[in-house]
Amino acid sequence: MPGIYFTREHEWVRVQDGVGVVGISEHAAHELGDVTFVELPTVGAAVEQYKLLGSIESVKAASDIFAPVSGTVIKVNQSLELVPEMINESPQGEGWIAWIKLVDATELMSLMTEEQYQGYLKTL
Repeated sequence: MPGIYFTREHEWVRVQDGVGVVGISEHAAHELGDVTFVELPTVGAAVEQYKLLGSIESVKAASDIFAPVSGTVIKVNQSLELVPEMINESPQGEGWIAWIKLVDATELMSLMTEEQYQGYLKTL
């Protein structure tokens, strides 16, 4: 299942070889404004789909980050601790938040494709 998938809460996941790279969408990064702090999940933590993964703070608001898939956190983007604005500069690239080893790839079917997500944004 190649590609990138999105949640209604504006998280994304890109899966390769059973590992999902997770972050927030460009839309969410734009809406938040300048990101000032990111609370990263703990490596080794078990996370459930749509449950709390971490949080993000900006000059405008604080917001929770939810896991788009269930699994185990195997890596976090520690660069965000020093340079949280990387999320604004590259939210779907260098501003990724965590890598999650998936426990159930069928969960991806409950997420939106990029095309579906773009359509969803038009309804907001």
